[in-house]
Amino acid sequence: MIKSGFVSIIGRPNVGKSTLLNAMIGEKIAITTDKPQTTRNRVRGIYSEIEGGSGYQIVFLDTPGVTRPRNKLGEFMTRTAINTLNEVDVILFLTDDTHSDGGGDDFIAEKLADTRTPKLLIINKMDKMGSERFRKIYEDYEKTGLFDELIGTSAVSGENVPVVLDALKRRMKEGPQYFPETMATDHPERFIACEIIREKLLMYLDDEVPHGVAVEIERYEEGPALTKISALIYTEKKSHKGIIIGKDGKKLKGVGKSARTEIESLLGTKVFLQLWVKVKDRWRDSDYMLNTLGYKE
Repeated sequence: MIKSGFVSIIGRPNVGKSTLLNAMIGEKIAITTDKPQTTRNRVRGIYSEIEGGSGYQIVFLDTPGVTRPRNKLGEFMTRTAINTLNEVDVILFLTDDTHSDGGGDDFIAEKLADTRTPKLLIINKMDKMGSERFRKIYEDYEKTGLFDELIGTSAVSGENVPVVLDALKRRMKEGPQYFPETMATDHPERFIACEIIREKLLMYLDDEVPHGVAVEIERYEEGPALTKISALIYTEKKSHKGIIIGKDGKKLKGVGKSARTEIESLLGTKVFLQLWVKVKDRWRDSDYMLNTLGYKE
């Protein structure tokens, strides 16, 4: 007998949603950086524990960080996250701060109050807070009465990640096996390669640039020994183009080398990677560009 279901991971930007997803799946399927709003699309990760035709399959939706939208891309990201709340069997709400301090968590809590979906509160980054701070956050959220269970974790160190998985397993119901048990994500390799390039950009770039950067794969040709990839990097300002390329092209070369190494590990083949930078003014408010880049319902 298979017990299965869908789980949404929701929270403010930079609370560790993608890091927790990768920890639960056991491999990297979502990009992670210390920059907020790293995740823009729903990344579907698949946890399978199946033997002899019985066990568990949990399908995770790692949603964009919920924040006050400032453009159409922000509206898409917030809508994408909130829309999952009534599509899943369990909601994981990640936080690293108290509810009473206000901010983005208040908005999410209001949305959670409107759904009858079972909800687990995950207090992440235990490794960065003392016991008093943890207890304050725990008691603050416990008073809301919104959550079926409250669990403290450190997604980075893996502390209590098995506890979260056990809590989810208890809430799975008899159902189909949606994906092969060896499958960790249903996103194609082309999508993951695109995300890897964007992750390296976020890691290499200055703080003012990342939100205005997007990546589009123009060519993706797979071969038995070599995969050829050409990608366009969009930025909103001419000055940002210079920052991305760097002096004598060194920064872009660094991004390319780092991305190529990880993509080669993913694909198991050599990769020829070409990166180009193009200025596209206000692309985050362009319906055409958002559709082109896959930011659509």
